[in-house]
Amino acid sequence: MSARQIRHPRIAALRRELDEHNYRYYVLDNPVIPDAEYDRLFRELQDLERQFPEQITPDSPTQRVGAAPASALATVVHHQAMLSLDNAFSEQQVVAFDRRICEALEVDSVVYSAEPKLDGLAVNLMYQQGRLVCAATRGDGQRGEDITHNIRTIHSVPLRLRGTDWPQQLEVRGEVFMPKAGFAAFNRQAQAQDERVFANPRNAAAGSLRQLDPEITRQRPLDVFCYGVGAYGGAALPDSHSALLMQLRDWGLKICPERQQLANIEQCLAYYRDLLQRRDALAYEIDGVVYKVDRLAWQRHLGHVARAPRWALAHKFPAQEKLTTVRAIEVQVGRTGALTPVARLEPVDVGGVTVTNATLHNLDEIRRKDVRVGDTVTVRRAGDVIPEIVAVLSERRPADSRLFTMPDHCPVCGSEVRRIDDEAVFRCMGGLFCAAQRRQALSHFVSRRALDIEGVGAKLIEQLVAGDWVRSPADLYRLDLATLTGLERMGEKSATKVLAAIAASKPTTLARFLYALGIREVGETTAQTLANAFGTLEAIMHADEATLQALPDIGPKVAQQVRAFFAEAHNREVIEQLQAVGVQWPEHQTQTLEPTLKGQTFVLTGTLDTLSRDQAKARLQALGAKVSSSVSKKTDYVVVGANPGSKLTQAQSLGVQIIDEAQLLRLLG
Repeated sequence: MSARQIRHPRIAALRRELDEHNYRYYVLDNPVIPDAEYDRLFRELQDLERQFPEQITPDSPTQRVGAAPASALATVVHHQAMLSLDNAFSEQQVVAFDRRICEALEVDSVVYSAEPKLDGLAVNLMYQQGRLVCAATRGDGQRGEDITHNIRTIHSVPLRLRGTDWPQQLEVRGEVFMPKAGFAAFNRQAQAQDERVFANPRNAAAGSLRQLDPEITRQRPLDVFCYGVGAYGGAALPDSHSALLMQLRDWGLKICPERQQLANIEQCLAYYRDLLQRRDALAYEIDGVVYKVDRLAWQRHLGHVARAPRWALAHKFPAQEKLTTVRAIEVQVGRTGALTPVARLEPVDVGGVTVTNATLHNLDEIRRKDVRVGDTVTVRRAGDVIPEIVAVLSERRPADSRLFTMPDHCPVCGSEVRRIDDEAVFRCMGGLFCAAQRRQALSHFVSRRALDIEGVGAKLIEQLVAGDWVRSPADLYRLDLATLTGLERMGEKSATKVLAAIAASKPTTLARFLYALGIREVGETTAQTLANAFGTLEAIMHADEATLQALPDIGPKVAQQVRAFFAEAHNREVIEQLQAVGVQWPEHQTQTLEPTLKGQTFVLTGTLDTLSRDQAKARLQALGAKVSSSVSKKTDYVVVGANPGSKLTQAQSLGVQIIDEAQLLRLLG
């Protein structure tokens, strides 16, 4: 037996592996490897078959277009085969394609039609006498799955063609896809309802079209772009592919707005670079560009090989999904104290960028995807979005892989980490102390409805934190003129004003102080409720959850957050420091007020003469009233000052009682 007759073992192995991936992709809608990995395996088989052409068999993946249709759907035979496209992954390969075309046609240059390569599901729409009679997937290129009942639910697919000059029989080729915005909204809704979420818009489109119940498909945000024709009976074709697309548009079929007619291959490459640059801004996912010889007579002359036309080429973008390994799983602490698990990855090039980290969102997501240290995973990168792990190849899991557990204490400040009720997020409880939360805590502390320190804005806080001058809110009261004047864009006059505003904020109210602490779930109304009920900060700090829940509008989650905040030693230390530098309030005053307006809702509009809006709101809340920002049928009073807004008109139309400032003052006693 000659060396050429020996069966190459890798060829058989590659065919088996590619057949398995074809089955998972086309039949099960459940791919386990990214497209880039599949393309690599396919190219390896092509190279080997070129070396050993006598070993090519009719059932090789290189000799057919796709896979067999799913058995749950009826089979449709295409009148004209739906071919795949050869791929190019470099500009040199595109130039070589153009050179072969020019040599075959014996011309110096060729005009091309170019359009984005959509990342969806190829479909064949059959029109007879101008009416949609059948729709099918590509399937194996000769036979596809009958999806007529689902295609009819897509509004961008006309059930009847416009005009009267269409052929008696027309096969329209197109790509069904799910736009990015629709995909994101669909997955959010599915996750909220504890239903299956899709890994990407392509899988979402494929899964939607293969539903047996068209009502399910109707609820999916699908769209379609048409890009060509198959059988075309009873009429003459236009001269060019570009003209054909315009003809399809005239008949009411949707075509891609990014299509272009290009004079030569240099313009094709410029078009590719432009689309690659704008890829993330498009409303739909694309994974490359398709070039087609524009003149249809030349297309017919060039013909096709077993699985692809000679006159077309798909120029693929750099892959945005790759395989890599999880080295470790660590946590990052955000500005609100949320702990986010992050996978540290074996470095891998994804779409031209070296990726070393990927977000894992939260512990529930890690458990759902079953990500472990040591796993081989598919990582995706899309534009500026943080890379994420989309799938785990569990069959490649090593024996020493490790499960991840959330830490009990914050890796930044050492404070306790808690998960409140059924929240997905674990949080650090050291809000006033934790360095990761410092900017957020300070910005809230100085805000108008908290301690209201004028002149201390985001830019100043950024400088104070960056220079390590302020580590907690108490450090604001220790600032001096020399420190402030040494900062960027801070003269002596401005620094003096800031110091005066800081000093003026020391006398406050218990409700404002509670709100300024930034306790999660504790807004102005809840802070006022706590101040009214307990009268002193000491009493609030020692109240148990049962006592807290006995108050109006305070449920289990709020009570847990309050208890967790005051149970953290670091937070109590900062509160003691604030009191030591002179922040104070008249604690006893809040105990003398009776909730005479309990259960009543007020809305304030316009400018009051004797009270500011904040003062009026605080007085009303102290008496048990709720102050709303909008008027509804449940509103009891709308308080009108000078120059009222649209809320007055709304109150009049709803019949809500309208009072002026004098009447408000009488209600306040």
